[in-house]
Amino acid sequence: MDRLVITGGTALRGRIRVSGAKNAALPCIAAALLTEETVTLRNLPAVADIRTMLRVLEALGCGVERVADEAGFELSAAISAQAVGDGGLQAPYDLVKTMRASILVLGPLLARFGRASVSLPGGCAIGARPVNMHLEGLERMGAAILIDKGYVEASVPGGRLKAIDHTFDKVSVGATENLLMAATLAEGTTHLRNAAVEPEIGDLARLLQAMGAAIEGIDTGTLVVHGVERLHGCEHAVIADRIEAGTYLCAVAAAGGDVVLDRVRPDDVRALIDLLERTGCVLTERMGQDGPQLRIQRELGQKLRAKDVTTAPHPAFPTDLQAQVMAVLTQASGISVIKETIFENRFQHAMELERLGANLRIDGSTAIIAGPAPLTGCTVMATDLRASAALIIAGLVASGETTVDRIYHLDRGYAGIDRKLQGVGARIERVSGGSV
Repeated sequence: MDRLVITGGTALRGRIRVSGAKNAALPCIAAALLTEETVTLRNLPAVADIRTMLRVLEALGCGVERVADEAGFELSAAISAQAVGDGGLQAPYDLVKTMRASILVLGPLLARFGRASVSLPGGCAIGARPVNMHLEGLERMGAAILIDKGYVEASVPGGRLKAIDHTFDKVSVGATENLLMAATLAEGTTHLRNAAVEPEIGDLARLLQAMGAAIEGIDTGTLVVHGVERLHGCEHAVIADRIEAGTYLCAVAAAGGDVVLDRVRPDDVRALIDLLERTGCVLTERMGQDGPQLRIQRELGQKLRAKDVTTAPHPAFPTDLQAQVMAVLTQASGISVIKETIFENRFQHAMELERLGANLRIDGSTAIIAGPAPLTGCTVMATDLRASAALIIAGLVASGETTVDRIYHLDRGYAGIDRKLQGVGARIERVSGGSV
């Protein structure tokens, strides 16, 4: 099993190109099931979750042509779902078990074919993320759903889903995406209220529009979808990954340095920008040849100020950056408080940060961090995707050598993070084998 070995104490300087957003690419891949014509997606990050999702579509009968970029960080995929349904409509457990986003094929399959069999999904162990909101919405649209032997067995008795006026009990990114895709081919006009407004949903909606969907209210909490008879193929470039961008911002904030991030949309990480500026970092937005850029500066010796953070749905502070910010705040002067309101089990990285020397305490859904704490390298274990990134950030700060084990989590969501960090001066190396 691979591990990362990091020698800390080096400031980061240079530039990093941010890859396409994993959490935008996954629903966009699922959306290709809505048409028999070819959908070509660019800027897909070359990470394990994307490869798995493409394999799920292939298992359903899609033809997929992949082309990787020279660096191996991104790929393009031309997806043809013309033959889907010829050999069954089952998304198998051996693929779905590794990735929660695979449930997103359910809505498109029901919308286009009126039936689907999808294994209940897996993913990171960061707390309960039930799919009941997906299923309840689809049932309201006319689907008959049965859970049998770990599979969601679904069908549409009338052959076509019906439009609904639906208010989500709570904001859910995945449920919004699934019902949005299903509604594009449903009969009538669907209203989705209390919908999630994450940038990734806006990206999906714009792909669907390019495919011929009629959608109003994009980037708002109320989506209005006028169902159409069919969708067509198109080309679409996935937006840059705001969580990857935020991870590199946190790395520079913790380790110090001067780094420019290429192809990052500042408004997508506005909550993090505001926080890092309040801690004392200098961030500058500008336009480059390849789109918007974001520069972050923190010179070595410059003290960070402690600040409080509360996670909440977009546009508030994202839970997917909570672990990385915790690593930063171990180096801030004073007491910082982090409140996690999204997932009940997302402080698993705290114990590993303590092994490195962090001074913190967990009280339910609240973390209290006292800093700055001198960190010392040791062997730590990654417990989920974003925890992996937090441990890398801490390793960049720690004196001596830090070994991060179980980085298969990391490879699910970051394309070449070790090589990108090497490119800005980090002393980080991927080593095959080792402890588990």
